[in-house]
Amino acid sequence: MAAAPKSLAPLPLLLLLSLIAFFAPPTHAIKFALQPNRFPPNKCIWNTAHNGALVIVTANVGPGEGQRVDIEIVDSSAQKNVYLSKRDIKGETRFAVTTHAEGEVGVCFKNFLHKDISSEKAPKMSRIIDLDVDIGAEAVDYNAIANQESLSGLETEMRKLEGLVKEIVDEMGYLKKREERFADTNVSTQQRVQNFAWFTIVCLASLGVWQIFHLRSYFRRKYLID
Repeated sequence: MAAAPKSLAPLPLLLLLSLIAFFAPPTHAIKFALQPNRFPPNKCIWNTAHNGALVIVTANVGPGEGQRVDIEIVDSSAQKNVYLSKRDIKGETRFAVTTHAEGEVGVCFKNFLHKDISSEKAPKMSRIIDLDVDIGAEAVDYNAIANQESLSGLETEMRKLEGLVKEIVDEMGYLKKREERFADTNVSTQQRVQNFAWFTIVCLASLGVWQIFHLRSYFRRKYLID
């Protein structure tokens, strides 16, 4: 006798899991070498974050004599918010900030060369930086919450899902607002193009009428017409 087929997961649950997989914020990790300089430029890593999002930055700075690495966390908003600025970070350091605007959050590094070291040695020197950026629900330490509130494993997973669902709702709201803003911009642009078209037509018609009267006056002065 054939075995009964297993029951399929409910469609709403599959849809929810699909949305979570699509909208869940990924963990951004990168490793790079940062060369020193007397007046070093900013080396910034940018990630998208919504207003009020928790951002956890973990920077592991490798050893390097005669070099000083500074870190700064900023955003791309019109206010150019600076959330954190710290000099001479070493080893593994963790920072937590909460965003104040929609846009991108940048983690910027500068590697200063010590004044006692010749600039000619700078191209052969560097410090390895291992950067890990967690945003939103991925930045929340649910293990600590579970220990503090004595949550079971299932309750902890449900709390994670709750955070992810909230982020999905926020993401959908942000996309809706952005779509409305783009629609308003489109309508405004169309209205301006239409107004410019009417202005051009009026100008051309006025110029044509003026040319007719001007030529008529000219021909009369030359006695070419009555």
